[in-house]
Amino acid sequence: MMPAASDLKIVTANDLLTGDVVYLAPDGGWSREIAQAEVLAGADLAAARLSAAAAQPGVIVGAYLADVAATARGPAPVHFREEFRAKGPSNYAHGKQVEQNNV
Repeated sequence: MMPAASDLKIVTANDLLTGDVVYLAPDGGWSREIAQAEVLAGADLAAARLSAAAAQPGVIVGAYLADVAATARGPAPVHFREEFRAKGPSNYAHGKQVEQNNV
């Protein structure tokens, strides 16, 4: 039985130097792509991964858990805010907006 979408989480934050939205990957590193985020099922695991992320103040800022749904392409945001963040900056054409043709 698959967990409910609200039970699946990812850790997201902003890269300290670039401000880019980043996602915690299974290896403990950070990725700009939500598809590479580690999907966390269970409150204890999610809390532990968030705590580990928050212990990297020289790398990221503002780490928090975001709800996702499991899809064939990887985790997908279930809230508008996270969908918006995953697409990249919206103030002008740069970064992920250009790379993913979201402009």
